[in-house]
Amino acid sequence: DQFNNTNIFMRVSTTPYMHHDFCNFQPLSPEEALEEHLLLDSLAWPDTPSLPDPISLEQTSDPAHSTFTILPRRGGREWHVGDQLEVMINVSDFQGRPKKSGGDVIVARLHNATLGAGVAGQVVDHLNGSYSAVFSLLWEGSAKVMLIHPSEAVTVLRRLSIEQPDRIYFKSLFRSGSVSETTTCNVCLKPTQQPLCNYTDLHTGNPWFCYKPEKLSCDTRINHNYGGFKQNIKTSETKLFQSDVNMKVYIQPSGSASVTVFPNKTGKMKNNNVNSGPAGYYYQGGWRALRGTTVHQFNTVSDINQCLKGKMVHLYGDSTIRQFFEHFTTALPDLKEFNLHSLRQVGPFMALDYANNILVTYRCHGPPIRFGSVPISELRYIANELDSVIGGSNTVVVLGIWSHFSTFPIEVYIRRLQSIRKAVVRLLDRAPDTLVIIRTANLKALTLYETLTNSDWFSLQCDKVLRAIFKGLNVHLLDAWEMGLAHHLPHSLHPQPPIIKNMIDVILSHICPQRDS
Repeated sequence: DQFNNTNIFMRVSTTPYMHHDFCNFQPLSPEEALEEHLLLDSLAWPDTPSLPDPISLEQTSDPAHSTFTILPRRGGREWHVGDQLEVMINVSDFQGRPKKSGGDVIVARLHNATLGAGVAGQVVDHLNGSYSAVFSLLWEGSAKVMLIHPSEAVTVLRRLSIEQPDRIYFKSLFRSGSVSETTTCNVCLKPTQQPLCNYTDLHTGNPWFCYKPEKLSCDTRINHNYGGFKQNIKTSETKLFQSDVNMKVYIQPSGSASVTVFPNKTGKMKNNNVNSGPAGYYYQGGWRALRGTTVHQFNTVSDINQCLKGKMVHLYGDSTIRQFFEHFTTALPDLKEFNLHSLRQVGPFMALDYANNILVTYRCHGPPIRFGSVPISELRYIANELDSVIGGSNTVVVLGIWSHFSTFPIEVYIRRLQSIRKAVVRLLDRAPDTLVIIRTANLKALTLYETLTNSDWFSLQCDKVLRAIFKGLNVHLLDAWEMGLAHHLPHSLHPQPPIIKNMIDVILSHICPQRDS
């Protein structure tokens, strides 16, 4: 599987990421330090001209004054299946004046509701207020272009990452006998007179700290809780994050948004018509991959059972991975979940179909996890869990870890994935025929709170890092980013059942590849 991104800059600013003076980072090997440096460079985002304080919307990107135009086919010829369609996007401010700089977060898709079809476009930032979106033409359809955030909003989000890496915070309960205390915990804890408890994992090096309780020792910690969110943003800056105004708003076409596409010479739609670009597309509601394993639909209990017979499927990650466990236990009547007396949000979960010898497990990733309350005994790092997997041809590992890292310095996420990659390499070294599938980030619905804690811009950074870190390994990518972007359903942190069903089909197609007829 190839690892692509859907956002490209013609050239980018190289404003360095600032290190965060109250975040403790473990020293890296020279190779990992170089990798981190290159990754940070690759995430550089175009600079936005400074704005007045307080901010006025007048000079900021306005989707209502912006347009996109389908560019004519070169030579004036008609469009055919397999061609590349290019759309030019021109962004203007609230006074209708063309923007002179780039950095807006824009996504695009081509869709055909009648055919149940959709494909993501590749957006190129020309850094002068104009953008291109390139689509692979697989059927005739209509282009849709969405402004996720104006560039000025990204400036605020980037500042929050640098100045307020602790704006999401956590709590832990400490208890010994009748004495109990609660203190604040985080990756990044501001120094105070209060000493720290250091819970950095000895094996992976993943950092975690709590303020030490006044009366109790560090080893009396009982649980891990989501503590809350400190919203520290200027009132005028909230104007940059308005639904239906400048956040997740469609840009209207100048002229027609649709193209007529004629069949290619063979009259058939083949995957090899597109040599680069998107990972896949929807057709008649089903996801079709353009590279790698052909995706087949598993529509019956019998189909799924036959594929999973004799398999152990281990799911690790956040709630977007937990959705897969819930899908399997709902879709398969004989896959019975054991009552492990786990919290519904947290897990761990285990389900078994004894007759077909199918085992499915789920375990959430370690801190920072924003679930309500996780017992310390269940607070596990994915890398350590992978080291306990024997592996083999009957073992499937699916992991996804991204959403809970969005408020932290990106270095925290890079280092977490580096530790997981080491464990994946160890697993594949001892059991090369183990199937490892990695789920990417996805787009979501955005409120002001969601934006400041979990914006699609933060997710895009995580998505780029994940693709780069696992590139070249014998793992398969489940491209949730494109599968959510290309679908007609609204963006959602937890994709709706039709998208999840397609994701499950991708997983099952990797487990049970079929010969194309």
